[in-house]
Amino acid sequence: MRLLTALAALALPADAEGVPLGEAGGTLALPLQEAVEALPAADESRAGYIRTSFKHWTDADKDQCNTRQEVLLAEAFLAPGQGARCALSGGEWYSPYDDIYVDAAGGLDVDHMVPLAEAWDSGAGEWSAREREA
Repeated sequence: MRLLTALAALALPADAEGVPLGEAGGTLALPLQEAVEALPAADESRAGYIRTSFKHWTDADKDQCNTRQEVLLAEAFLAPGQGARCALSGGEWYSPYDDIYVDAAGGLDVDHMVPLAEAWDSGAGEWSAREREA
């Protein structure tokens, strides 16, 4: 609910002092339904979508662990072992979507919570390659 409330702040005016609602000094309290209704809406377009437009599995901090490995390490319920070049072994993760524990990292999808085609439809097609990678 906080996320939707925060997103709704983007579409709402400033308070009496000119502080945008939802920022430091401003306040915003809306029921969830009103926050959702306040979100801006626009037509989506999949024109030009190519899956390879989204570079992933990069090693942004150059520590030998790519994005997938970083997420697996950060979200492990029971930490996996970490070998050369960040090879992960063992470990356990909890999946709140189906209320199960997973003990094989290969059984997890961690690359995105929003399908890339949906991100494209919603505006990622306007982003630079660097923004899509980030």
